[in-house]
Amino acid sequence: MSGSPEIDLAAAETAAGALLDALGIDHRDGTLAGTPGRIARAYAELLTPRKFSLTTFPNDEGYDEMVIARDIPFTSLCEHHLLPFMGTAVVAYLPDERILGLSKLARVVELFSRRPQVQERMTTQIAHWLEDNLSPKGVGIVLRAEHTCMTVRGVGARGASTVTSTLLGRLRDDARTRSEFLTLAYGPD
Repeated sequence: MSGSPEIDLAAAETAAGALLDALGIDHRDGTLAGTPGRIARAYAELLTPRKFSLTTFPNDEGYDEMVIARDIPFTSLCEHHLLPFMGTAVVAYLPDERILGLSKLARVVELFSRRPQVQERMTTQIAHWLEDNLSPKGVGIVLRAEHTCMTVRGVGARGASTVTSTLLGRLRDDARTRSEFLTLAYGPD
């Protein structure tokens, strides 16, 4: 389900070495000797979601309440600086005819986090993927993340977090359902 292009680790290692050279960092001796390879492997890992199969089940019991998974951890790369942003996702849906295997909620977050991203787009991509693949009555996504491109460089706003949300279907259109989602998303543990 990933559709990721092939990664050329050897070329990435060469490029990482060239970047270190351009920054005036001698990486040929001592503890930095393997750094270009470690950089290449680290970015390859950050840019490669694990493959998964969509697992849905008939909603034979007619379950019509919200299914919500909170505190799903993710790491992505800011597409403007290739620095990480890390946080947690809340993923919810109102089932219709099918229910989703719960682990797939985390897999969908990973699918869209393992690429150069902006948080706003990632939020809507997760929501629309669930809508397109599950046809639920509603979807709610909230991402909260710390962006190192903002906290360790530039403005240096350590501890700042960014929150984005996408609501579709009844979670957007029905005020009571939206309120229930927000209560469950942010409510006490």
